[in-house]
Amino acid sequence: KLHREYTFSDFVDAFAFMTAAALCAERKNHHPEWFNVYNRVRVDLSTHDAGGITTWDVELAGEFDRLAAR
Repeated sequence: KLHREYTFSDFVDAFAFMTAAALCAERKNHHPEWFNVYNRVRVDLSTHDAGGITTWDVELAGEFDRLAAR
């Protein structure tokens, strides 16, 4: 799995990231495993059908990093 933990200033910023990331994931039809507590979001990406990491995961991780940097 590709694993990343993001930390934001507060819950609202974390939730805004998750909302934007969810819309991105839905457009790509590739959905993360994630967990949120207050200002932290943990994301794990893998392609279950392929049994591991694929270019889909790498591309989505890049999108999530760009969203988190805003």
